[in-house]
Parts: sequence; structure tokens; C-alpha cells
Amino acid sequence: MTVRRNTTGWAWAALALTALLATSCAGQKGDDAPAATSPSSATPHGYVEGAKEAAEQQSRLLLNDPDSGSSRVLDLITGKAHTTDRVKGAARLGTDGRFGYLHASGGTHVLDSGAWTVDHGDHVHYYRAAIRDVGTFRAGRGAQVRSDKALSAVTDKDGRSVLYDRATLEKGKIVPSRTLPDTYAGPVVPYQEHLLALVDEGGTTKLAVFDREGRRVASPDATCEDPRGDAVTRRGVVLGCADGALLVREKDGAFTAEKMAYGQQVPAKERAVSFRQRPGSDTLTAAAGTDAVWVLDVTARTWTRVDTGPVLAANTAGEGSPLLVLETDGSLHGYAIADGRQTARTKPLLTGKVQADTHTGTHTETGTGAPVIEIDRSRAYVNDPRGKRVFEIDYNDDLRVARSFDLDIKPVLMAETGR
Repeated sequence: MTVRRNTTGWAWAALALTALLATSCAGQKGDDAPAATSPSSATPHGYVEGAKEAAEQQSRLLLNDPDSGSSRVLDLITGKAHTTDRVKGAARLGTDGRFGYLHASGGTHVLDSGAWTVDHGDHVHYYRAAIRDVGTFRAGRGAQVRSDKALSAVTDKDGRSVLYDRATLEKGKIVPSRTLPDTYAGPVVPYQEHLLALVDEGGTTKLAVFDREGRRVASPDATCEDPRGDAVTRRGVVLGCADGALLVREKDGAFTAEKMAYGQQVPAKERAVSFRQRPGSDTLTAAAGTDAVWVLDVTARTWTRVDTGPVLAANTAGEGSPLLVLETDGSLHGYAIADGRQTARTKPLLTGKVQADTHTGTHTETGTGAPVIEIDRSRAYVNDPRGKRVFEIDYNDDLRVARSFDLDIKPVLMAETGR
């Protein structure tokens, strides 16, 4: 694999993150103090067995070619691509920030990328460990996986959900901990030590809250017709509905749901059905038909429609960053969300003609059609399957191509971990 570079800010970013990590952790007191300053502490602050702590985010890209089954993990720090087990015929690729989930007809293959971030609120820890194939969930192509720090919920296409302890997955073992009763109208989402699910009651889809044992503990007064798409933000969990979205929040053990309506009549073919975001961000994107993009500001509870060219993929880092749209001309376009003005455009990045993907998964998953845009706090990544390349974009510098990675496989499916 060949890495082509332009000038980047990796060096100063690493120094800044090193200083941030040292300042944030060194200033702690009591039980959270590092071992060097707290002789009574059994292990250093942030210690994780089998992992190495780093001063900067350890981003990696999971890549798969469904036709050949070839899979790679591209380490964005070293530029090296690691070969993993072949997974042929995968229809979708999802991630929870550490694990990758390749959904194929024979089951959902679980891949530990060996890179993740732990957010302590006032500071973060970055980790890297060995890359390894963990095994297979029995749920197949229609399965959807949602996770938090303690639990992964695997919901199959028939609405049945099985829970898995994260600690067991992290040890490289797949052992179901429990199966939830009943069936659900969409994926079960772990949130604030509970489980959120949509249930069909008398022909109406309603929100229900369960404890980790599957017992129903709350029923907020909220309905969601034709649920499609979901996202976890710092403001709560967003569930896509026919007339907009629900924002589900928890405070002092109580759960509430607030409707975020479009505020206008939206044809079914133009509603948001699949959200994309920078992980944890309160700004979500979704295709609005074929030639526009919805931007949902969860903080302001507002939808903005940005008219673009024919859309292949869209994403944004939020917080004043541009809306990034990969269009059928093969170029990446930048738009100002406030007024829809185009602010930047790259040369064509894609090899050959590409058509829009009709896949309607969720913010954590990519389908087998069009390329995607993965985004983090400083870079965006665009896959070019036919050209066997991945582009790294500095979206804060007029969409400058910072690096390009030449691969030995077609990266049809792509997802970023380590965030």
C-alpha cells in the first residue's frame, strides 16, 4: 500500500493532544490520581489491561470488499493496512467506535479494531491494542447492533434482540448474556444504563424504556410512526419518525421524549431515514431525496434543508464546520449550513461513474452502493472503491486532500474507529 501525503498538521496535533492529556489527568485528585502521585492506587489512572494508552486519537479505518471478502484495517497513524478474516457477501458495515460489525447472510462478523476512546467528560483517554477477529453473531444481514460502554444489543430483522456484555467481547469472546422478550420496531438502543425500544401497541408505534434485564420500567408519552434511523448525541438519543424525529433524554432517572418536527410537509421520498454524524455530535445529516440534504441541529431542535447536486453521501463535524457532500460528479463539496452557499469543492475523487445508494440503514452503518464520508474532529475520509483508494480530507482547509492511501482491495464498505 502506498500513502501519498500533502502537508498536514499531524505533528502539532500530537503535541497539543499530549499536553491536553497530561494536563487533564495530572490535575486530578483522590481515587482518580495517576499511580505516580498516588502510591495507594493499585493501577495507573486510565489503565486498561492489554492496551497501550496514547497521546492522540488512534483512528483506524475498517474496509471490506463484499465480492472478494477481503478485509483490511488501515491504521491512520502508521499508514499500514492489516489483513483480517475474509467476510464475503457483506451487505453492511457498522461500528460502535471500537468494534466493526460486518453483516452477511451467514451472520454478523465481529472485528475488534483495537482502537478506541474513553471520554471522562473533562478529559479523554486514547487506546490502541491488537487487531483481532472476534467471531460471529448469529443474526445476519438484517441485524442492527447498538452499543454503549457496557452492553451491545443485536436486533435481528424480525425484531428479536439479544444482549452481549462488552467486557466479554473485549476479551475476544462472543457469549450472549440474555435475550429480550417480545419483538421491537427497530433496533434496541442501550442508553443511560437502560434500553430504548419502539413497540407496536394496537397498531401504534410507541417508545418504551426497559432495564438491562428486559423489564419495562417507563413508557414516555411518545409515538413514532414508521421509525427509520437513529443516532446517539450528547443531548440524547434521536429516533427518526415519519414527521421528524424524537429526542429521548434521561435526567435523574426519568425519561422524556420531545418531538422535533420538520415544520413543513415532507414527501415520504424526501424524509430523513438514515443519519450520519461525527460520533457524539449534536448535528446530524441525512439525505433529503436525491438532490438535497437535511441537517438536524439537536441543540436548537431545528431542521435545515440544503439544496445540493445529486447526493452520494453527506456528513458534517458540526460546531460551525461545513456540510460535506459527495456528489455524483465524483467531487466532494462543502456548504455553509446557515445559507446553503457552496464554499469549497475538490477535483473528482472517484474513479468511474457512481450512482446513489438506496440503502436506508443508520448513522453507524454503510451499505454496499455508494461511497461514504467518515468524519472526526480534524479529518474526513472518502472511499473510492473502483480506484482502490481512500482520501483523507482536511475540511477546515478548503477540503484539501491531506493524504491518499492506495490499497490492494476495493474498499466498498468503510467505517472509522478509535473515535
